[in-house]
Amino acid sequence: MPSNQTPLGALPARFRRERLLIVGCGDVGLRLAREQRARVRLLALTSSPERVAELRACGITPLPGDLDRPGTLERLAGLATRVVHLAPPPPDAPGAWWRDTRTLALTRALRRRTAPRSLVYGSTSGVYGDCAGDWVAETRPIAPSTPRAQRRADAEALVRHLGRAVGVRTCVLRIPGIYAPDRKGGTPRERLQRGTPVLRAQDDVYTNHIHADDLARAVLLALWRGRPQRSYNVCDDSALKMGDYFDAAADLYGMPRPPRIARTGAADALPLVLLSFMSESRRLRNDRLTRELGLRLRYPTVLEGLQATG
Repeated sequence: MPSNQTPLGALPARFRRERLLIVGCGDVGLRLAREQRARVRLLALTSSPERVAELRACGITPLPGDLDRPGTLERLAGLATRVVHLAPPPPDAPGAWWRDTRTLALTRALRRRTAPRSLVYGSTSGVYGDCAGDWVAETRPIAPSTPRAQRRADAEALVRHLGRAVGVRTCVLRIPGIYAPDRKGGTPRERLQRGTPVLRAQDDVYTNHIHADDLARAVLLALWRGRPQRSYNVCDDSALKMGDYFDAAADLYGMPRPPRIARTGAADALPLVLLSFMSESRRLRNDRLTRELGLRLRYPTVLEGLQATG
C-alpha cells in the first residue's frame, strides 16, 4: 500500500516508474537505452531538433535543452530519478579554460528541486596523466596534463560536490579508448588504410580499451550498484602497447602493418591530437569494475572484441 515511507508508491501510476535521464545520448547512450527501455522511462536531453525522431524511435522521450545555455535546463529540475551524464566538456572556455561549464550548468539545474538518486559521469582515463607505463588503480591521484583532461577533472569534482551537497550517489567512470564495429570510427581499419605511423617499440606507450557494449553495461551497473562518490576504471583486461594493438588489428584484417617511427620524428608525421595520446602511457586496473560492480566482460580483451566483430 502506498505510504510516506515509499515515495514512489505514493505517486500516481505514471510517475512510479524510474525515470532515467541521459545527457549526451550518443552511441553509448543509445546502447544503454536498448538495455534499459523495458525497465525505466527513458529521457534524453538534446539540442538538435533533427535528433528528435531518432530518439523517439528508440523509445526515448527527447527534452529540448542545451548545456551551453543554462536557461534551457530549468525543466530538468526534479524530473529524473537517475541521471547518466556522457556529454563532453566544451572544447574551450574563454577566461576559464580548465572549467567544464556544461557540467556546472547541469549540476546546478539538477539541485534546484528533488535531486536524482544516482548520477553516473563518463570521464576519461586521461585525468591520470602520464604514468610511465605503470599499472593504475583508482586510488592513484589524478594529474591531468592537457586542457581536455583538466576540464574532465573539473567535471569529476563538480559531480562529487553535487553528491556530497544534496545526497546524490554519484559515480565517476574513467574511460579509455572506446571501440566497436558499429560505432563511427570504432575500429582501427580506417587508420590502417591511411598508413598512419606508430611509435617504434622502444618509444611506444601502453593503451587501454573498452568495447562500447561493455561500457554501456558498466554505466548501468554503476547507476544501480555503484558506491557513493566512487570512481571506476572502465577498461578490459588488455595490456597492449599501441603499436602492438595496430599490428594485431592489421593482421586480423589482412592489411599491412603500420610503419614504425622514432618519437623524435613523430611531431612531423602525426597530428597534434594523436601526439597527445602518444605522450601518455598507463595500464589501467579494472578490479573495482569486475569485483565491486560485478561486470562480466563480453569482450575481455580488445583482440577478442575485434575478432568477434571486426
